[in-house]
Amino acid sequence: MPGPIAADQILRVPLLPLLAAQGLSVRRNAQLLPEPTGPREGREGRGPRLRLLLAGDSSAAGVGAGTQKQALSGQLVRQLGKHYTVEWRLEATTGHTTRDTIERLQNIEGRYDVAVTALGVNDVTRAVTKAQFMHRQTRLLKLLTETLGTRRIVLTGVPQMHRFPALPQPLAWVLGRQAGRLDHGLQQVAASFTQARHLSLSLPDDPALAAPDGYHPSPKAYAIWAEEVAQIIRDQG
Repeated sequence: MPGPIAADQILRVPLLPLLAAQGLSVRRNAQLLPEPTGPREGREGRGPRLRLLLAGDSSAAGVGAGTQKQALSGQLVRQLGKHYTVEWRLEATTGHTTRDTIERLQNIEGRYDVAVTALGVNDVTRAVTKAQFMHRQTRLLKLLTETLGTRRIVLTGVPQMHRFPALPQPLAWVLGRQAGRLDHGLQQVAASFTQARHLSLSLPDDPALAAPDGYHPSPKAYAIWAEEVAQIIRDQG
C-alpha cells in the first residue's frame, strides 16, 4: 500500500514552473567538465589477485578530476594496490542511469571479485520513482552476482543533491528529497544481497570537495571516497 505523499511531492506541482525554469537555467549555465584522461583498465599492486569493476555515471567516470589517477578509479586502485594485485576495469559514462548501466554491463565479459557502483543522480533528474529504482538496482545486483560472479559489491549511496552548490533553491530541496528516497531504496536493496554493502558517503561542508562546476566531486573528495570504499573491501575480506 503506498505511503503518505511527501511535502516536496505535493509542493512540486505549484512549484513546477519555477522548478522548470531553474532546471533550464542550470543546464544552460552549467560548466560542462569532461571525463578525465587516462586508462580505464589495468593491473597494479602486489599481493593476492583482486579483479575489480567500477561502474556507473559521471562520478564513477571521474568527472571533476583531470586524470583517472586523481579520480575514484585511480585513487581506489592505489589504495587497494597496497594489499592486492588489482586487475581493474572502469565502465562508466556521464549521464548514465541504472538502466543504462545494466545494458552496458550485459555486453562485457569476464568475472569480478569486487564491484563498486555509483548511480542515482541521473535517475533522480529523470524522475525515476523509488519503486523503479529499487527494481533496476535489484536487476543490476543480480547481473553482477549471477552473470559476472561478483562476490563483494559496494553500492555508493545516492548523493545528497540538496548540497550541490550548482543547484538553486527550491530545486535543490526538491531534488535532494527525491535523492534521499532513492537512497533509502538502495539501502533496502543492499540489505537483500549478502554480497552487497551500502556506502553512505557523507562529506564535510568544504568547498574544496566540489569540482568547479559545483556538481561533481573534486580530486580531494575522490580521495576520501576511495579510502572509504577500500576500507569496506578490506573488511569484507
